[in-house]
Amino acid sequence: MALETTRFDVLDYLGTAEDRAAYIEAVIEEGDSAYLIEAIGNVARAQGASAFAAETGLSRETVYKAFIRGGNPTVDTLFKALAALGLKLTVKAA
Repeated sequence: MALETTRFDVLDYLGTAEDRAAYIEAVIEEGDSAYLIEAIGNVARAQGASAFAAETGLSRETVYKAFIRGGNPTVDTLFKALAALGLKLTVKAA
């Protein structure tokens, strides 16, 4: 009997603002900056890059370069993206 698999796409699970926030929070807990950038790119794609750009106050091109094409966003760009998601970075002792 052959094993049946289905295609997994994280975008299928980012339908609500709460889902997107929980996803980003989980990624931040991992502590991997590349994973965080990828996750924000996934959220931008789930919302639509133009809509996400409008919420962040960034240009659509900046969103693509920084998050969707695996860029290296500035801290300011990262803060704007997180603020658009209703999130903020916090620091706590390890």
